[in-house]
Amino acid sequence: MGWTEGRWKGLTVRNFRWWWNVPFSFCVDIVSSLPEVVVDLTMKKKVKVKVKVKVDVVMGLVFSTIDIHSPLSILLFPSLSMEFGVSDELLGTVMPIVVYWVYSGIYTMFGSFDQYRLHSKKDEDDRNLVSKGDVVRGVLLQQAVQAVVAIILFTVTGNDTDDNIGQRSSLVLVRQFVTAMVVLDSWQYFMHRYMHHNKFLYKHIHSQHHRLVVPYAFGALYNHPFEGLILDTIGGALSFLLSGMSPRASIFFFSFATIKTVDDHCGLWLPGNLFHVFFKNNSAYHDIHHQLYGNKYNFSQPFFVMWDRILGTYMPYSIEKRVGGGLEARPTNDCKDN
Repeated sequence: MGWTEGRWKGLTVRNFRWWWNVPFSFCVDIVSSLPEVVVDLTMKKKVKVKVKVKVDVVMGLVFSTIDIHSPLSILLFPSLSMEFGVSDELLGTVMPIVVYWVYSGIYTMFGSFDQYRLHSKKDEDDRNLVSKGDVVRGVLLQQAVQAVVAIILFTVTGNDTDDNIGQRSSLVLVRQFVTAMVVLDSWQYFMHRYMHHNKFLYKHIHSQHHRLVVPYAFGALYNHPFEGLILDTIGGALSFLLSGMSPRASIFFFSFATIKTVDDHCGLWLPGNLFHVFFKNNSAYHDIHHQLYGNKYNFSQPFFVMWDRILGTYMPYSIEKRVGGGLEARPTNDCKDN
């Protein structure tokens, strides 16, 4: 693993190359002279796939060493938007989609860490009722609908100027993020719970998501298109509108929400995962919900567990070693027997 630094369009950019000793070799090479991210996925069987993605602003945002004068990196975006000519609305539409596939791709490589899996690889292959190809197609369809709604929403609500964004205090931004988290959680809890209790909606709509009995990262947004529209897309639109956040702030919020959702479905309990430290709603919590005995519990997503606790649908669990290796999210006996 090594770093070198270069200059590109007035930004200090670091060239980074990092190889993991896992079945896939993952290499991210930031080239200082070109706004590209080059991703190499090399399998042990010597099958090599190289993907080049134009991500001018992402490179500047993630890998630059610009001094950030505000406590929140949201204030970095005015200079980046002007530098690269990319609108906040476009970034707000595209970034959550890019983040979804990048983050879930990293977890896919971690899938070989059998000692941290909540289910065995065999269970993932045998118990799930849908192929991974169908999952990918389903997620892409939902993201296409999500992108259309985002464009319409940004067009209708208008655009904040850079000056207005720069004048917003960190406290205002934090308040907007917390408000958006509570709104999104509340909407998803009640809609999610209703889809379980309404037999027609569960059979024809929500059961599609539960074809993944053993969740994995890139299946996080695998839903019936109607559910994706109602739960995720409209829920996201409400959190954006009611929190009063700008398109620029939404880039960070929805990218974070996407990472959290993917993490909740990753099927791994990795040591040191900060989501497990700061959120009770995590991969083990949601795994319980995907099992038959947890089908009427743990509806909350993606951040908190408050509605489950308040309304009596909270199923506590413990992490235990699984027979045959790996880990298991095991509910307490008194809950499991109900």
